[in-house]
Amino acid sequence: MRADVLVVGAGPAGLAVAACLRRRGIEALVVDRGDAVGGSWSARYDRLHLHTPRIQSALPGLRMPRRFGRWVGKDDMAWYLRVYARHHALEPRLGTEVRRIERDGSGWVAVTADEKITARDVVIATGYSHTPIQPRWAGQAGFGGTVVHASEYRSAGPYTGRRVLVVGAGNTGAEIAADLAEHGAAEVSLSIRTPPNVIPRQLGPVPTTLMAIPMDFLPAWLVDPLNRLLQRTVLGDLTRYGMPAPDLGVVAQTRATGVTPTIDVGLVAALRASRVVPVPSLERFDGPEAVLIDGSRLAPDAVIAATGYATGLSPLVGHLGVLDERGVPLVTGPRAAPGVPGLRFVGMSNPLKGQLFQIGLHARAVARAIDRDRRSGLRG
Repeated sequence: MRADVLVVGAGPAGLAVAACLRRRGIEALVVDRGDAVGGSWSARYDRLHLHTPRIQSALPGLRMPRRFGRWVGKDDMAWYLRVYARHHALEPRLGTEVRRIERDGSGWVAVTADEKITARDVVIATGYSHTPIQPRWAGQAGFGGTVVHASEYRSAGPYTGRRVLVVGAGNTGAEIAADLAEHGAAEVSLSIRTPPNVIPRQLGPVPTTLMAIPMDFLPAWLVDPLNRLLQRTVLGDLTRYGMPAPDLGVVAQTRATGVTPTIDVGLVAALRASRVVPVPSLERFDGPEAVLIDGSRLAPDAVIAATGYATGLSPLVGHLGVLDERGVPLVTGPRAAPGVPGLRFVGMSNPLKGQLFQIGLHARAVARAIDRDRRSGLRG
């Protein structure tokens, strides 16, 4: 099969790229392994809302309805993506998983289970959080309780009255811990390996992610002292409640590790009320006990591993030399990496200003770049 432009992934990034291309008269074939547009959003935990406000989260060419409120819920986001596809007359080929991308002369060939799709340009938009990182601790097989990845968590209901250890204090782990504490878990411990920068969701009426937009362009030494002052002024000294202090500031940590700050949507209140108790990193299991890195022990009934996600790009494009050691593309947005003209990545970064906002910027820029290359007869 031949496509002018192949877009792999029918999530926000893939749909936005296809919509921006169509506005320039370029048709894209969008393929996705899922069975429904917005399906991955529908499957997320019930409490989830976007951390960027509605105005900062809409994709190019379609506003989000005001009825969504400032913080858009996950089901509303799934609905919005379905409407977005219809609004832009996009018809993704669902149930189609691209397994490998190869060079094909001056273009590309995408290998699926059933066919090969050739295209001059390929945009990979399969998502920054594509593949759950499933941890395996020593002694886990002998642990009598349940161990699940955060991607399997839906609500606090099944954990009512139980002792739960949440591993990981990023946005997902912190929100799940707060959810458990607010809805009847007997004990909630939050295991922390890398101390997070916890920030408020908004300062007065202003969402913090709006304030973060200029931080992408400013040096960490300039803005992080101000970030620390705001964190301390608004949230207080969280070390009083057992939270270890981060080694780096908000901007420095994000740039060094790719880990964005933990936005407070209930964690701080739970810490103050001692409904969530920070503990050191989980090292191993010993029968029914969880052994922490400092030698202390807990006896949880359940463990929820909020240990993050990988891009899952290595089988797809790892052989092309376009990924770093974490499996993240070396170059994202409108530019192609050296030696791979016509191959681009959108939605593969996690910036302070918000992933959806960045997707909108990159989708427009990628469409401009592809259109410009077509008009000039250039590649890459």
